[in-house]
This record gives sequence, C-alpha cells and structure tokens, in this order.
Amino acid sequence: MEQAIAKAKVLVEALGYIQRFNDKVVVIKMGGAVMEDEAALTDLLTDVVFMNTVGMRPVIVHGGGKAITQAMEKAGLEVQFVQGRRYTDQRTLTVVEHVLCNELNRHIVQVILALGSAAMGLHTLSSCVLFGEKLFLQEAGRKVDLGFVGQVTHVNFRLIELLCAADTIPVIAPLAHDRSGGKLNCNADTAAGEVAAALKAEKLVVVSDTHGIRSDVNDPDSRLSEASEQQIRRMIADGAISEGMLPKVEACLRALEGGVKRAHIIDGRFAHSLLLEIYTEAGVGTVIHK
Repeated sequence: MEQAIAKAKVLVEALGYIQRFNDKVVVIKMGGAVMEDEAALTDLLTDVVFMNTVGMRPVIVHGGGKAITQAMEKAGLEVQFVQGRRYTDQRTLTVVEHVLCNELNRHIVQVILALGSAAMGLHTLSSCVLFGEKLFLQEAGRKVDLGFVGQVTHVNFRLIELLCAADTIPVIAPLAHDRSGGKLNCNADTAAGEVAAALKAEKLVVVSDTHGIRSDVNDPDSRLSEASEQQIRRMIADGAISEGMLPKVEACLRALEGGVKRAHIIDGRFAHSLLLEIYTEAGVGTVIHK
C-alpha cells in the first residue's frame, strides 16, 4: 500500500507540470553514450513519447559522433579534429550524412513509431530545416578551414511548428544547406541551441554523459541543481567549464538569449532522467536560467 501511495504522490506532483507545459515546445538534444546504448535510447525516447502523449511538443536534435568515427575507421578514412571540430572533406561528409540520416535518424523515428507516437526525420536527404554557412576557426591570427563544416544561421521553424501542431515529433539531424544548396556538417549542440531559439521553446534539454554541471569537474557531488546565466559565464571565464561541456553550455546560453525560458543539462544514461528533470521539483541535472 505504501508503495502505491508513493506512486500516486509522484503522479500528483507531475500533474501540475503536465498542466503548465501543455502545448509548450521542448527541444531535446540527444547525443553521447545514450546514442550507443539501445536500452538507454529506448528509455529516453519512451520519455519523449510520454511528453508528447500528455500534450507537450517535443522536438529532437541528435548527434552521432561516435558512430561517425566508427564508420570512418571502417571505411579506411582518417579521423581528424581541429579545436574539437571534425575536419570534413567530401568523403567524410558522405559518411557523416549516411550515418546521421540513413542510420541514426531513421532508427530514432522507427523507435518513436513503435512506441506509439508519430515522428518525421528532418535532414538533407528529406526535408531540411537547417541552413548555414561555412565555419572558419581562428588559430594564431589566421583562418582555419574545416572543409564542409558549418554553423547554423537560419532555421525553418514554421515547418517544425506545423509538425508539432500535427502531433508529430520532429527528429532533426545536424546537417545544413548553404546558400548554393551544398551540405554542411554542424555541431549538434550548437544546432539544438539555434533550433530552440528559433522556436522560442519553453525549454532546451541537453542530454549528456554527466549529471549536469559541476562546480568542481572532478567531484561528482558538486553538481549545481541550478545556475544563472551570469554564474555560468563566470565559470567559463574561470575555466571551470571547458572542453566537452563547453559547447553544451554555449548552446544553453544561445537558447536563453533567443527567448527560451530555461535550459537543462542532464545525464541520459539512467532511466527516465528526462521525465524526472521536467516533472519533479528536485530534478536530476542542472537548470540554467536568465
């Protein structure tokens, strides 16, 4: 009986959040270890389908770096990174597009369909909603060309909104078209921030491999349950946030600048972290607010 009462209390707690977020857009960036673990991926997509079923409007943006690296090595292609960005020549772009669109994106859509919700893949081999321009990095005062690597400058948010209104979950791969119709490989975290900003989403949730942001990167118990934009910028300046966490945090800041109310970073490796973050008081990750 006590266990049943505890479950009822959880449902009652969730009710307020379900009512508050009804018809609100939530952008979910999926990547990291969750993309490699079929059970974790299914758990996460079950949460997404739950959100859709109770009236929220989830939008997925996914990465796939590890799968791309494995496919490149299998094809005998050299994997090169420049300042954390994958150098992308034409052969690499072909592999990237195949893995992201034909394998990962298609699989995510199929799992969502099997779980009972409608979904549609949006990418350069179907309906592309991301548009951008080539990205050049700076090194020692000179431009560094990364090949077919881009940054998102425009999002076709109207198509995404139409799909959400039709109760269909958009699943977006981080590939963009440039002005001439060429294709560009984009960072998935950055793309998710731009999508969230363009949609003026209620939330951006970045699913990562850590339990949110730590004040001490080496101490798992130093997780911040919440932080302000100013606090996060200080942590970046001090070097407390760096390397792999940096693009995730920068995507959150971009989303907040674009009008998103709250951005979350959570660990997708344990069951139902997405639901716990959105539908409970305590949450399980870090929420960043203005």
